[in-house]
Amino acid sequence: MSRLCLVLASSSPYRRQLLEKLGLPFETISPEIDESAQPGEHPEALVARLAEHKARAAASHYPDALIIGSDQVAVLDGTIVGKPGSHENAVRQLQAASGKKIIFHTGVCLLNSRTGKTQTEAVPYTVVFRRLGRQQIENYLRKEQPYNCAGSFKSEGLGIALFERFEGEDPNTLIGLPLIRLVDMLEREGMAII
Repeated sequence: MSRLCLVLASSSPYRRQLLEKLGLPFETISPEIDESAQPGEHPEALVARLAEHKARAAASHYPDALIIGSDQVAVLDGTIVGKPGSHENAVRQLQAASGKKIIFHTGVCLLNSRTGKTQTEAVPYTVVFRRLGRQQIENYLRKEQPYNCAGSFKSEGLGIALFERFEGEDPNTLIGLPLIRLVDMLEREGMAII
């Protein structure tokens, strides 16, 4: 049997950069799916469902591949926090997060499109924020402009100054792809990483 190619079903440059850490050749495809939550759907179930849906959407283009789908939501005080899209919304998000925790739920799915077998998990990662003053928030946002990032920060950049601590098993999860879990999934499919 021929070796399966590896495909990342995501348009996220952050996920692409994370997957590059593994040193494996891969292709990317941007799946077009409806990312709306279903009524009463919990964040963990939402990201797991969407990760699998993205992988399955790519399968018609890649019938002999290991396809990675991933999705993420941020939750503050029981409410999903999206990408701010503007400076004003980012200020509001960071003010709401000040002194609190945001839990990021990241779904990852590995689909073997040849066999139809999927492995899907939702991995949590928590960010504990420092107490932030308005001027700190303004200074941060003006320097980094993280308006396309859920929670209004980039942990891999200056956003690290906003936090008191992290809680979780894999910091890559926060950026959008839980590599530790993904490595396990790939190895179960016979793909050696090292």
